Amino acid sequence: MSKQFSDLGISTALVQTLTQLNLVAPTAIQEQVIPLLLANQTDLVGLAKTGTGKTAAFGLPILQLVDSSKPNVQAVILVPTRELGQQVFKNLEAFAQNLPAVSIAAVCGGIPIKPQIERLSNPTHIVVATPGRLIDLLQRKAISLKETSFLVLDEADEMVSILKESLDEIVAELPKNHRTFLFSATMPGTIKQLIQNYLHKNVVQISANMETSGNQSIDHQYIVVDPIEKLDVLMHFLNSREGQRGIIFCKTKAAVNKLAKNLAINRFSSGALHGSLSQGIRDRIMEQFREGHINILVATDLAARGIDVKEIAYVVNYHLPDTYENYVHRSGRTARAGANGLSLTILQAEEEIEIADFEKELGIQFKPFSKPSATSIEDNNTLLWAKQIFKTKPNHEVDTELKTKIKTIFHHLTKDELIEKILANYLLQNKSQVVEKPVKKLKQKK
Repeated sequence: MSKQFSDLGISTALVQTLTQLNLVAPTAIQEQVIPLLLANQTDLVGLAKTGTGKTAAFGLPILQLVDSSKPNVQAVILVPTRELGQQVFKNLEAFAQNLPAVSIAAVCGGIPIKPQIERLSNPTHIVVATPGRLIDLLQRKAISLKETSFLVLDEADEMVSILKESLDEIVAELPKNHRTFLFSATMPGTIKQLIQNYLHKNVVQISANMETSGNQSIDHQYIVVDPIEKLDVLMHFLNSREGQRGIIFCKTKAAVNKLAKNLAINRFSSGALHGSLSQGIRDRIMEQFREGHINILVATDLAARGIDVKEIAYVVNYHLPDTYENYVHRSGRTARAGANGLSLTILQAEEEIEIADFEKELGIQFKPFSKPSATSIEDNNTLLWAKQIFKTKPNHEVDTELKTKIKTIFHHLTKDELIEKILANYLLQNKSQVVEKPVKKLKQKK
């Protein structure tokens, strides 16, 4: 019989809350980590795939161990982005609904600091923060970590560069006997260095279901395309997945903006997410995505941290990621909470050779994705054209007399006849554009 949360030493109040949230059986990482953290004796490194419940693994023990009778900050949870910070904060708030005396605050960058300073003037036991904002608050003397017992580094592999610059300053503010819990989906060399520098020599390492870095519920596929057909192939895939939610990853902010513009032109329900957008815009787009008002996110790697939406059916790597760790994080946005998902990578011919390296390093297997025929792509582009017309709003500024003359031209046609003529006109124009391009090049050569 599988273990229950009560078997791990979780308090009755927390177990009641978990039952209300329909969380009955702990995941592998939770089952291994929770008893160790409740024992309150050692530093810990937790390795687990994304979407396996790491927040509850460290959050539940911390909620149980804090002393709500004291007004001090007793636990700090560092996260790479505000989006992930908000996700962790909301999860902790949900877990603590039967612990009214426990006070939790989120203090992340990208939004005004004054309300956060005011919030911290009240008793606070747990703080979720981005490193830069926490240092800012420390420098302003708006927060004290002198009584802090627990430091959590969540998604540590995604904020290594940030931690290199800021961790010394943060650790200097903590008591010497504090405990550090580091959680990550991957273990690159830079993380090993962090562990060596900042965690106790007797640190315990927990690795839950990490025989392979990839989630077994994810179907990893790839497709090889010519650069000129890359966008058309993507549009074909998205049209075939209409109504499903997905994330498309690009390497750069410029690529995100360009692709998002193309999706908007083709009337896909989508939004862009990258670091140069204001925090307000990022929050609004994320909220629209979580609530299902938009179906597709186009994002850079870092901007997509903290996207914990269960119903993400697919992830598209429009550009191959720079690191194996990034592939794990990208693909891990789908197939969450036991669901299945697809991770599709769109490659150019010269990149296909890299698939073998990803397979070897991550212990996963890629299958070829069936490439649509030229005819199928043409048909899809025609459907997209029809959708553009359908979703175009009428122009009420057009002169009434002109409208009347145009209606007179078409008035004797039935709806079916009008559609036939419009479609034929579109196909004729599209064909002539394809034919004209090489002709122009020949004239230039002369």
